[in-house]
Amino acid sequence: MVCPCSTSGLTAPADNDRCNVALAFHVESGDVNGVDVGGLTVCIVADTPALMSDGGWKVGVLVDSAASSEQAEALGAVFGGQLGGPMEGLTPLIGEMAGMESLEMAYADDGRVHRVSIGSAVDMAVEDFVSPLDSTGQGVKISGVGFPADTLAAGTSSTARVDVFGMTWDNSGKNSFSAPFAWSA
Repeated sequence: MVCPCSTSGLTAPADNDRCNVALAFHVESGDVNGVDVGGLTVCIVADTPALMSDGGWKVGVLVDSAASSEQAEALGAVFGGQLGGPMEGLTPLIGEMAGMESLEMAYADDGRVHRVSIGSAVDMAVEDFVSPLDSTGQGVKISGVGFPADTLAAGTSSTARVDVFGMTWDNSGKNSFSAPFAWSA
């Protein structure tokens, strides 16, 4: 139910020979060096070895086609790690940058179910897990993770299909994480 890569700070191996991950980020509000990027979505797709800290990741960046060239450049710099912040720590692990593409994106969040559709490249829907024994209804949270946020809601993907940059997988039925986040460099 919980990914060993994320909960170990990339020091425990994945359950499979490779770790295939898509990290979708919807920016509710924010700016990058004065460029408003609110309302835009970015997705990082990666194929990594089972032990992510070994490096050699293949990574691609998908940027919302609604972004102007200035917004796309700003988001690319943040999510590519060039401006510091959380993504900067991952850049030494990247062995191959597969590219950056601008695609139409649709993002929806109803509180427990989170969905992103990116052209024909990514289709993901995840639902935060709420234990039937949880009388609060707040759901299962994992804290102390650090990236992409300190506390993540654990869940399961109902759809998790990726086909872009030569990376193709279907992680439907596997674990997922979601969380609001606030980053700054």
